[in-house]
Amino acid sequence: GGLTSGVAIAAKTIKPSIKVVAAEPENAKDAFLSKQADEMQDHLPGQPSTIADGLKTLLGSHTWPVVRNLVDAVITVNEAEIVAHTELVWRRLKVCIEPSSAVGVAAALSDAFDEQFADCRNVGVILCGGNVDVRKIAALFQ
Repeated sequence: GGLTSGVAIAAKTIKPSIKVVAAEPENAKDAFLSKQADEMQDHLPGQPSTIADGLKTLLGSHTWPVVRNLVDAVITVNEAEIVAHTELVWRRLKVCIEPSSAVGVAAALSDAFDEQFADCRNVGVILCGGNVDVRKIAALFQ
């Protein structure tokens, strides 16, 4: 929630009409559920269980109001999409991202994004994470 909130505040300050879209793993979708309910939600029972370990935390009391008011949508992606898009960025862009960062890439390339934001011509995705164990990533791509 911290990175999303910071980006949302900065982007909406510069250009209030900009669309800010957050992304979460299906298996750790508290922000998605919170936006739907318009109140902060916990993880579903049995969650979070995702390779995107940087996204296992819940929204906080400081980040939830920003997400509620400034984030236009939250798109969720599954574990297979996270793995595929982590590998895509590593192999095609030669950028070492963590699986948590691939969640945004997967969301931006998803049908859900196309359906909700077909009129968007310029799309930016925040990539983060040299915080990876290269051996684990290599095993993931096998």
